[in-house]
Amino acid sequence: MKFSQFKLLVDMMFTPDEQGGIKKRYDGVDVRQMHPLVLAYIGDAFFHLFVRTRLLSYEQAKVHALHAFSAQIVSAVWQHKAYLGIEPMLTDEEKAIYRRGRNAKSHAPRSSSVAEYHSSTGFEALLGALYLSEKFERLEEISEASFDVISRAMMAEIHGNTTEGTEEK
Repeated sequence: MKFSQFKLLVDMMFTPDEQGGIKKRYDGVDVRQMHPLVLAYIGDAFFHLFVRTRLLSYEQAKVHALHAFSAQIVSAVWQHKAYLGIEPMLTDEEKAIYRRGRNAKSHAPRSSSVAEYHSSTGFEALLGALYLSEKFERLEEISEASFDVISRAMMAEIHGNTTEGTEEK
């Protein structure tokens, strides 16, 4: 699914404007002023859809397997690893958004460490800010790079390489 299609689905959930169109409630709102957990909420939804769509390149028939695999990929543990892998490509402004999300008060689930959970919240806040700012090219670039980092780390883990990064062959 393209970003424009995803945006259309989100827009349909908002109230109609005066012309009968879709009113975007966040128009005119400075994303830098939004609560970081709201940004993370949007970023989480986006990354879930991104990963699910990306996995369709590999499997189209086994929905249960797709769901289980996508749930693992979007977990706090793997999002934390993704952030560590993409951090060098981020701008100072993007790192600042990440830090705001990471530092937001929230409660970590038992499936990850507190540090991983907070890091994943920062990662999601970054994606949410890019989405709401309509910086779709940058959003796709960061999402693809994150998916690549996660894929490589999973392969390394499967093949017994416990170090971060990729194996040399």
